[in-house]
Amino acid sequence: MTTTTPDKQEIFRDSVATITSEGKRNFINPKKPAGRLYNLRTRFSIFYLVTFFTLPFIKVNGDPLLMFNILERKFILFGMIFWPQDFFIFGIGMLAFIVFVIVFTVAFGRIFCGWACPQTIFMEMVFRKIEYWIDGDAAQQKLLNKSPWTTTKIKKRALKFVLFFAISFLIANFFLAYMIGMDQLLADIFHPANSIGTFASLMGFTTVFFFVYWWFREQACIVVCPYGRLQGVLLDKNSIVVAYDYLRGEPRGKLSRKENFKVKDDHDCKCTDCKGDGGCNDVLTKLNAIQPLTLVPPIPQGDCIDCSACVRVCPTGIDIRNGTQLECINCTACIDACDAIMTSIKKPVALIRYASDNSIEKRTKLTFNKRIKAYSAVLSLLVALLVFLVATRTDLDARLMRTAGMTYTSFPDGRIGNLYNLKVANKTHQDIPVSLKLENMTGEIVLINNNQQPVIKKTDYSTIQFFVKLNRDDLKSWKTPVNIALYDSTKKIKTISAKFIGPEVYE
Repeated sequence: MTTTTPDKQEIFRDSVATITSEGKRNFINPKKPAGRLYNLRTRFSIFYLVTFFTLPFIKVNGDPLLMFNILERKFILFGMIFWPQDFFIFGIGMLAFIVFVIVFTVAFGRIFCGWACPQTIFMEMVFRKIEYWIDGDAAQQKLLNKSPWTTTKIKKRALKFVLFFAISFLIANFFLAYMIGMDQLLADIFHPANSIGTFASLMGFTTVFFFVYWWFREQACIVVCPYGRLQGVLLDKNSIVVAYDYLRGEPRGKLSRKENFKVKDDHDCKCTDCKGDGGCNDVLTKLNAIQPLTLVPPIPQGDCIDCSACVRVCPTGIDIRNGTQLECINCTACIDACDAIMTSIKKPVALIRYASDNSIEKRTKLTFNKRIKAYSAVLSLLVALLVFLVATRTDLDARLMRTAGMTYTSFPDGRIGNLYNLKVANKTHQDIPVSLKLENMTGEIVLINNNQQPVIKKTDYSTIQFFVKLNRDDLKSWKTPVNIALYDSTKKIKTISAKFIGPEVYE
């Protein structure tokens, strides 16, 4: 909902605050927020940061609680190991997550962006606080940016550069720990000669984080992140967003103790006191002597005094009074700023608040509409399917393949052999000894280069190579199906089917 005149309506959408009219980078220096919601966000951010820097040290049965090792295609979620064979479960999980995001956004807008997004948490609650401490508030930062390079400015810039880079390096270490595990990271740090790849990754991540928080900043939300653009198709008039109550706030006007009356007259007033503007407050008697006039009560002024406090604290540089915009991350800084102004002028707070368009326009509450019900039903089905797949998956996942480039081998005893590779993934936290047995044929399984029972290490991925030897007389065609049972120390885990290639059989 915009409150500008028709000829200027929506013009604010033609540009963004981070880019000047010449196309150059425009750095935003928001005023330091203060208030109830900012304090609440600060406490939540402390919890968030403690959790982020603690989780890599937590282990379950000797393995990390969370790990996303893309290179080795090994993922651990809350102690559960997932290998590439479980990718379909991951796919269902991603679908469930996407639907959850849709449902959450339809109902509650971009609350995640302002309260839980890592970009916002680190930018506003870590790096921005350091900047306020070193450079001062918004006005002092602008003066410092325009000032010449004095000794004081050089010291402040150097200190901020060092702190920003050090924190970026710390974040990069923990970011990498989520990928390879804290134990591996520490081992690589203490033995740098054997971990050039880890060092290169650390410097790469550090450079990216430093660039984002030193220069790119809020543009990560405006330019890179697609979530803001999804608002256009996800939000409706019942979605909860940070909104300006235009019915209460308009028309805007500067705060004034003087009550101005307008004069309704059929002629143009020419007196020297009112100068023809119709505001003859002090010369009513003189004007009435000239011609009887009618006093019209003033148009009631809205509660918004057009102080722009909400604009000055916005980290993306928008005016929330123009309505919902993709740049808005629902950080609530404008709510605290407006509440402080309303309190100081003795007017009710919540001129800017969490609300929906309908709750402002029609004074209605959030309703559980058909769209939310439909998304919720789909989400429930996906979650149920995900739970079923996780609960029914086996401890060992096996894939049997014939060795590439080979057909069959004839042995001196007259038997025919095929060489197979069995890839086994152990999804548990215990070592599992395995054995193989033919089920539908009389024959022998001979392990290659291993006379002992294979043991699949915990949370590991192993390959077992073996020959299957069958009597020539048992082969009825050049391609014979065989079933191989995979056993652990106590029970059969699964049966794997394969094709056994032999010589051409002529009837």
